[in-house]
Amino acid sequence: MSTAEDWNTSIIDEFRANQGRVGGQFEGAPMLLVHHRGRKSGREFTTPMMYLADDRDPDTIYVFASKAGAPTNPDWYYNLTSAGTANVERGTDRYDVTVREITGDDRDRIYAEQASRYPGFAGYAEKTAGIRTIPVLALSPA
Repeated sequence: MSTAEDWNTSIIDEFRANQGRVGGQFEGAPMLLVHHRGRKSGREFTTPMMYLADDRDPDTIYVFASKAGAPTNPDWYYNLTSAGTANVERGTDRYDVTVREITGDDRDRIYAEQASRYPGFAGYAEKTAGIRTIPVLALSPA
């Protein structure tokens, strides 16, 4: 198992043991687990992510394909946009979602809100400036 998989496994275990809450660098942050299938491998994956609930529709949540400011998008981004659906664990609830990419001014507004709440996201945007725009995906109950 790679270091990233080990790290994800520990976050997933903590999330499930604490009804969707985790500590450490994610203390107090809204977290969810996204279940998705590899678009090439067909393997099942579970990826922990921070999210931002929509102010007007709290059932819609946004996730950010930041990959900690890496120059490439995370694989999960391609899996979700390819499939158009996923399954999430949010707190103790588990449900299916549809996936929609947010672009333009809406994307910029939502990303800016996340960066204002969690400054690490501003740092990720600085790292990717001129390389890529960090995608924002809306997950809505199916």
